[in-house]
Amino acid sequence: MKIQPFEKFHKEWALVSAGNLEDFNTMTVSWGTMGTLWNKSIVTVFVKPIRYTYNYLNDNEYFTVSFFNEEYKKDLAILGSKSKRDCDKMSLTKLHAKDMDGNIDFEEANCTILCKKIYYQDLELSQIPEDAVQKYYLEEAPHRMYIGEVVKIIER
Repeated sequence: MKIQPFEKFHKEWALVSAGNLEDFNTMTVSWGTMGTLWNKSIVTVFVKPIRYTYNYLNDNEYFTVSFFNEEYKKDLAILGSKSKRDCDKMSLTKLHAKDMDGNIDFEEANCTILCKKIYYQDLELSQIPEDAVQKYYLEEAPHRMYIGEVVKIIER
């Protein structure tokens, strides 16, 4: 992949999705990593327990991470601020979900990474720097870290 790994999540954002076309959820993430663990190519994403997507990630063996061109930034903002619990948030966007080996891809994505969940763990408040605790975790539980082995990459 020809990417800027330190910019990809932070500045461009991504959608993390779990489930299948009949029943899935997706949400915008701006925290994530790409690297190597246990001699496997991996993607790591971080999701708070209050997010509806959290249950989908817990209940499914695979998840996808999809990246988009700048023109879809407003759509990603919607998918990061609305909950499927409350509305059909996909209908508020220009994005179209499609199947990727029984998982979720998007017609508009310029890159989708299919990941097999190989590890997850809740971040421990006692191990988080105090400034981050004050900024992100005074009212909500810490994120859960999901590590996925890269199974397939589709670049468009």
